[in-house]
Amino acid sequence: MAMLPRDYTWLFTPGSTFTYESGDTGVIHVADGGALDLPTGQVVACDPFVYLGTGDIEPFTVTVEPGRYRVEAAVATLTRPGEAPSGHPHLRVAAARLVVRDEPTAAWELALRPGQDPAGLGEDEFYGYGVDAGTGCFYDAAAEKSFPGTQEEEGPLWDAFESSDWSPGPYLVTSPGTGHTLAAFTSGWGDGCYPTWIGRSATGEVTCFLTDFFVAPEPAATAGAPA
Repeated sequence: MAMLPRDYTWLFTPGSTFTYESGDTGVIHVADGGALDLPTGQVVACDPFVYLGTGDIEPFTVTVEPGRYRVEAAVATLTRPGEAPSGHPHLRVAAARLVVRDEPTAAWELALRPGQDPAGLGEDEFYGYGVDAGTGCFYDAAAEKSFPGTQEEEGPLWDAFESSDWSPGPYLVTSPGTGHTLAAFTSGWGDGCYPTWIGRSATGEVTCFLTDFFVAPEPAATAGAPA
């Protein structure tokens, strides 16, 4: 069976806590990323430093009404047993979501791109996007060519992260040429492949797009933290 969604309501509840097998603990806070413009309602998620502007990543097959939608991240503050409070806490983005409707999510489905069929997935497999530069994002398909120079280490996306010493975000970045926006954030422990889920209300309306970066275990579980 393909991977199942987790308890994302818990993950986006400020103050939620978890513990790794090492004894390290995490406490969640929700960071506001501003309102993302979706002029076409076609949502794209990818590693922007690698794939933005390449045309290699297609929008998800599920679309929403054009508009402006809130982006937020569930950020975990990690501490070790007995560790004194630090002026530079260890922060990791556990998940990021694009909020379409402020309604409870009753069901989750894997976000798919054209040609992807979940029926072909094996045990705990999923479709997701690859990260090679430790960063993820959401943007509208219309913004695909609005941030030139990203692969050449220049432009407003680079400026947003460099000016903040690469803190986790999320950051709402605006293209000076087109006015299109992009919401970017660091991707949990870094590089890997991460699924995006679509939440739906009890009436079937899209509530959010949510990317899980596998930082937090299930509420009643513990996990081995990466070194």
